[in-house]
Amino acid sequence: MYASPMHYPALVLNADFRPLSYYPLSLWSWEEAIRNVFTGRVQVVSEYDTCVHSPSLEMKLPSVIALKEYAKPVSQVAFTRFNLFLRDMFSCQYCGVQLPAQDLTFDHVLPKCRGGRTHWENIVTACRPCNTRKGHLSIKDAGMKLMTPPYRPSSFELQEHGRFFPPNHLHESWRDFLYWDTELED
Repeated sequence: MYASPMHYPALVLNADFRPLSYYPLSLWSWEEAIRNVFTGRVQVVSEYDTCVHSPSLEMKLPSVIALKEYAKPVSQVAFTRFNLFLRDMFSCQYCGVQLPAQDLTFDHVLPKCRGGRTHWENIVTACRPCNTRKGHLSIKDAGMKLMTPPYRPSSFELQEHGRFFPPNHLHESWRDFLYWDTELED
């Protein structure tokens, strides 16, 4: 049987059984997961019911895998569009409306045409109407205010924010590893 990688991603945990990353969630395709199982780099923690076959082997697809060697988390957060939206909780920093990523833009607080640079401390998430309204003006000239001034987030902060925005696909076998602070059921 052919398994589509879109339907069977594997959640990747560090050797301490915490997700390698929350932002974006650390997922590998089923092919990459199986390749790493065979090379001995990971151990299978949980499996899907779906199998893949070769002429001499049948194997359930891994749903959760853990690295055998601990990978040290990065200390600096990458300056990416997704991490910017995550820092700002997918909310326009001018009007406060929360939107999906495809409906958001980013805005230079001090416009580039006025010497503004593209870095954490000068970029905020904006909805299209607010970004258009502000244009190349300063916040003061546009008569606008920021909900939160831009800043460089910590890795921990983005991980915490990431818990509020789970990916579209969350397999039940992942839940025990994604939400460390949830109350246990009796």
